Amino acid sequence: MEKARVDSWIWAVRITKTRSAATTACKAGHVRVNGERAKPAQPIGPGDEVRVRQHGFDRIVVVTGIILKRTSAAEAAKHFEDRTPPRLPKEEAGFVPVRDPGAGRPSKRERRDLEKLRGY
Repeated sequence: MEKARVDSWIWAVRITKTRSAATTACKAGHVRVNGERAKPAQPIGPGDEVRVRQHGFDRIVVVTGIILKRTSAAEAAKHFEDRTPPRLPKEEAGFVPVRDPGAGRPSKRERRDLEKLRGY
């Protein structure tokens, strides 16, 4: 069976923009192969599940073919199966309270309102 480095493969199938970004993601622990943290040189082959954490969300793909060179997006899409669940629309995702930077500590009233909002 043919194998490839995980950082090279996620760059070739256009999950990351650069090879160095793929290597950095692996070193930071944002890439998992079959549930285990992957080092940049870890070999992957067809049938392996690769999870890449990007922008706060996991992108889940299953390797269907090995590609070593970066090609067109249409050609790269033939080498993986995307199993990423669809993201929730912003309306359904929920409201996250945000304080303005430099606003200081919340007052007692604001703190109680935040706790009520969080359900404490």
